[in-house]
Amino acid sequence: MALTTFGAIMGFAAGMAKRGQEVYQAAFEKAKAPLLRDALQDLHKEQGKNQALMEMTRREHVTEMILEPITGLRQEDYEMHVVVPGQANDADLLKIALVVEEMQKKFFSDCSAKIPLPEVVRIFQKVARKRESNLEKLGNLGLTKG
Repeated sequence: MALTTFGAIMGFAAGMAKRGQEVYQAAFEKAKAPLLRDALQDLHKEQGKNQALMEMTRREHVTEMILEPITGLRQEDYEMHVVVPGQANDADLLKIALVVEEMQKKFFSDCSAKIPLPEVVRIFQKVARKRESNLEKLGNLGLTKG
């Protein structure tokens, strides 16, 4: 399904954050390494803040939104089909977190190039930069398959 309106994009962004929060909670419950547990807990909290930010941004900018359609964004390109397996080890959980962060970085980066509202673009760019920072932090955890 195409994300062709400001409301559709913001609704999808809020849903993406909610889904990320659910994934991080499930991963946190299975993680063993203290550094990974701390990282997952931080990411879980951050996703909750992002969901609230997306909902607030949608409310605040609904009167400013431009009625011309937004093109080039498809929901299918950004859906997260991530499941935390019951027997996941820490390396698996790290890979899942990397997938979530990478997908969200791609979504917010792509949207920031398409949305015609400068304030929303700034918010999306900030979220994309944070996802990039999170990818670096996760990469530095140094977990190996085990």
